[in-house]
Amino acid sequence: MLCMAAIFISSSRSGDQLDSVLPWVQKWLPGLTDFNPMHYVAYFILGLTVAYALGKRAAAWSGVLINVLVCLLYGLTDEWHQAYVPMRSPDPRDLLHDGMGAVAAGLLVMLLYTLFNRRSSRYYTGK
Repeated sequence: MLCMAAIFISSSRSGDQLDSVLPWVQKWLPGLTDFNPMHYVAYFILGLTVAYALGKRAAAWSGVLINVLVCLLYGLTDEWHQAYVPMRSPDPRDLLHDGMGAVAAGLLVMLLYTLFNRRSSRYYTGK
């Protein structure tokens, strides 16, 4: 929920407000020319929080699918919301980037769960 609130607040900023913050952010991330890469980061984090909420189910393909769908649905509402923010507009590419961040999070959770579960198995021989 906190991650969704952060995304909503960021999306509520007008284009001018974001442009005024960009030079400050560029001090920490010098190669950043705009905030587009932040879609990956925000929805990767959202994907991790959704996976946490799903529990063990997040490590199955069905859990990854649910995770990505939840993130994409929130991304759709975020893009719709931006249609009402000055100097902002919905962008299908942003939704693609949101989905890519969520997919990366879902796959990472599944991979880590598989690795840690295999090591803790009493039948694991280390091979």
